[in-house]
Amino acid sequence: MTQRISKYQRFIMMNPIIQFFKFIFLSIKIMVIVAGGHGGTKSE
Repeated sequence: MTQRISKYQRFIMMNPIIQFFKFIFLSIKIMVIVAGGHGGTKSE
């Protein structure tokens, strides 16, 4: 089971598409947090 998990994690790490979507998701999450924290004063 441990090997299966590490193999899956390695697949996730080696997959550029998953990494790309993970990056996009994190960026949106951070933007939402920043916008919410600052009350959306920076309108773009």
